[in-house]
Amino acid sequence: MAFGARMLKTGLAVTLTLYFNSFFLHFPSPVISAVAAMFAIQPTIYRSWRHFLEQLQANTLGAVLALLAGMYFSKDPFAIGLICIIVIMICMKLKMQDSIGLTLVTVIAVMEASGQWEFALSRFAQILVGIGTASLINIFFLPPRPRQQFVTQIHSVYAKLSLLLRTAVSNEIKENIFRDEKKALEESLKSLADKFKLVEEEYKKVGGNQFSKIRDLVVYQQMLVALRKGADVLEVVEEHYFQADRDKRYGAEFDRQLERLSKFHEHVLLKFDEKLKETEPPEVELMEAESARFLRETMGTVYERADDELRLSIVASALFDYGYHIGRLDKLVEQYHRGGADEKK
Repeated sequence: MAFGARMLKTGLAVTLTLYFNSFFLHFPSPVISAVAAMFAIQPTIYRSWRHFLEQLQANTLGAVLALLAGMYFSKDPFAIGLICIIVIMICMKLKMQDSIGLTLVTVIAVMEASGQWEFALSRFAQILVGIGTASLINIFFLPPRPRQQFVTQIHSVYAKLSLLLRTAVSNEIKENIFRDEKKALEESLKSLADKFKLVEEEYKKVGGNQFSKIRDLVVYQQMLVALRKGADVLEVVEEHYFQADRDKRYGAEFDRQLERLSKFHEHVLLKFDEKLKETEPPEVELMEAESARFLRETMGTVYERADDELRLSIVASALFDYGYHIGRLDKLVEQYHRGGADEKK
């Protein structure tokens, strides 16, 4: 696991919370405040703000219930367990499941005070200090940038995909290495999909130019789809290509088509980053024609066994689909940059 900003901010939040509680507020046991700070670091600014509000509501509810129960039942274990169940039910009803863990810490800490208002409020204040400190650190110190992280991760996932596509048919990489790289690609795609959800949530919940945000999301989603289609090609090659009897000439054709598609995918990503010369000729029409030609030739070839024809046609169709979605991404990138240029005028 790579060292990241979230790890650093979590450690910093705990450290500052402990110092703040010990030297400024003089709380006797700041551990609860540190626990609250650990829960409060979120992957986006919107989630940090939402987490703070939810924790404030849920912990206030839990503290009030625990305080009332503590006055009548003291530290009775059965009463503590019953209040925990009630708090869980209320949080789930209010759709604040993410706040349950820390709220239960509040309930147990407050009920430990056995109805002593001053001690109970002190424990509750410690939790709020931990949440508030961590939220401020998350917002102002190395703030989360899910959009930049998503775009960076797109290139990283493409690099993994490109390596596998370029060697899928030629079968140059050792099988165990190919299998490990393919597994890493699948995990990266899942992580990328989760990152896209964060970007989508942030864009929809935070104000700003909504048209610009919708345009961004359409392009980002198609980037994810194109990578997914590339990964689907690997699955189809593994399931059908090597099970069919292939003429060497057509094996070389499949290899060249994969190379062309991979290069085209790279071309579109470079275009998105505006790293290509403006004189660079558009490739989408050429690639669409090439993909169609390749599919027709593959499906029009006479094979010794009907099973071979079906298997290779499936592979060719997967390649065509991959190329189609790269072409769609190329058109969206063109519109994306035209829209950005129009906004600057």
